[in-house]
Parts: sequence; C-alpha cells; structure tokens
Amino acid sequence: MGRTNPTYRDALRAIEERWAEFRRALRRRDQPRFDRLFKYAREHADASGLLNHQNPLLPALFSINLEQEARLDDHEERLEELEQRIAKMNNDRQQPAGEEPTSEPE
Repeated sequence: MGRTNPTYRDALRAIEERWAEFRRALRRRDQPRFDRLFKYAREHADASGLLNHQNPLLPALFSINLEQEARLDDHEERLEELEQRIAKMNNDRQQPAGEEPTSEPE
C-alpha cells in the first residue's frame, strides 16, 4: 500500500476534505473542536490502517471515541483528586488547633 493503493492516512485526508464545507459552516468556537476530532483519528491511523476496513470513517469514529474515553478518564482522576483535597481541607478546618484527629471505631 502507498504507491498504487491509497493508505489509510490518504483516505482520512479525503474524508476531512469532504467535510471541509461542514467545518466552514460551524461556529468559530466549534471549528477547533472539529479539528481536534480529526487529530484524534490521525493519532490512531496506524491501527486503523491495519484494520483495512471497507469504510474508513468507522475506524476514525472509533479512534475518536478512544481519545474521548482517555480524556474522560483523565477528568475523572482529576475530579477525584480535587474531591479528596477538598475533603481533607474540610477535615483540617473542623479539627481544633492542637488536637489529633480521632479515628472512627471499626
């Protein structure tokens, strides 16, 4: 593949070109989001190319979903860390100065 047969990256580039008019019609704030979706698809182009699917849009959509899942995981981890920090701050505030925190009986 490559010289005579189009690569997956070529197919993805063609898809992006077909969607160019849609992108131009988007609001300015959504255009970078649109671009990010194709960036996600390009990041998984090697794996998508190995799949050699008849419809190159399907592996692109799956690649986008993978990247969005990774972002969700990152956000969930950050949220959990922030919640723990807030809980610790609240506990510290509730403890009078100089007192040791007491542990709950099990």
